[in-house]
Amino acid sequence: MESSVNHSLDNLVKTSLNPDQIKHFNRVYYGREDNCQIELKPASLDASERLEIEIAAYSFAAAKEELREPRSVKLGVVQHSIVSPTTELVTLQRKALFDKIGNIIDLAASEGVQILCLQETWSMPFFLCTGEKERWKGFAESAEHGPSVTFLREFARKHSMVIISPILEECDGAWWNTAVVMDADGVYLGKHRKNHLPSVGSFSETEYYSLGDTGHAVFVTRYGRVAVNICYGRHHALNWLMFGLNGAEVVFNPAATIAEFGEGFWGIEARAAAVANGFYTCSINRVGTEEFLRKDGETISRTYYGSSYVTAPNGCRTPGLSRSKDGLLIAEVDLNLCRQVKDHWGFPMTARLDMYSKELSELK
Repeated sequence: MESSVNHSLDNLVKTSLNPDQIKHFNRVYYGREDNCQIELKPASLDASERLEIEIAAYSFAAAKEELREPRSVKLGVVQHSIVSPTTELVTLQRKALFDKIGNIIDLAASEGVQILCLQETWSMPFFLCTGEKERWKGFAESAEHGPSVTFLREFARKHSMVIISPILEECDGAWWNTAVVMDADGVYLGKHRKNHLPSVGSFSETEYYSLGDTGHAVFVTRYGRVAVNICYGRHHALNWLMFGLNGAEVVFNPAATIAEFGEGFWGIEARAAAVANGFYTCSINRVGTEEFLRKDGETISRTYYGSSYVTAPNGCRTPGLSRSKDGLLIAEVDLNLCRQVKDHWGFPMTARLDMYSKELSELK
């Protein structure tokens, strides 16, 4: 059971307020009185108990249109802890994570998830706080043919599921923080390399891998147009903007972030981006404590706070997952809502991108 400090705000409110108070809170905090929770299959609830993960599902509707059929898609995001100690062999650490994620993907598929995104560098501990590189190089892999892609491709085919796999990519001796996108038939669609690298405290990623060189790719999948804004990129409004201008309908934000590094605005940035750009955003953060023993004998640990959530283009959002427990969050969305919100608010029509472009080009 979670301690009180590990309870999400969502759970604290749910257990502390009466029904009328909850409606008022929901309207102000989530953007709607009812979170539109989806009833899960008994078998899914049994599986979540067996796997010791939280599972939750919500829906977002769009207005019925005369000329367009609803474009209903089920999105899934996964937050999880590592399994083996970081002192274990790379192959064993990776195998343990593969086993865990394989079970969660099967669970997601049983609930009809069509597009699934995993957390930042999901198949390894987030070792960047150690200041060491050589001992972790076994986790770096090819985006096209690496063990993570090979492993997930079979699940994509098996379940007709689009899968987004953030990894540590190695190519021609260089590293990138990369998200690989596989279509619902397991075909490799492409990759996005992280555009913005932090250099704050122990988050000094410029020492590990290169700045992304793939721009703001949007991938046309079987179920919709998706993009990936990796972790630190969520702090940059123009990063979100470019994905939207390139046609994204859903933008995933796989992350690895700790409470001391912006938990206070975790629930704000992706939500604001959804409103400003007229797309769905899916915020994913890992959970658990990861401990590392450096070569100099120093022990370093990081604890992640989970709290993954999904926001619709109209600003309504789901409750967040646990701060401390593995979880699968499902959101059934109607992609027609993207254009409906844009038409309502008129942001694309009033954006003045020509003016911004001119002034940006004149900055020194």
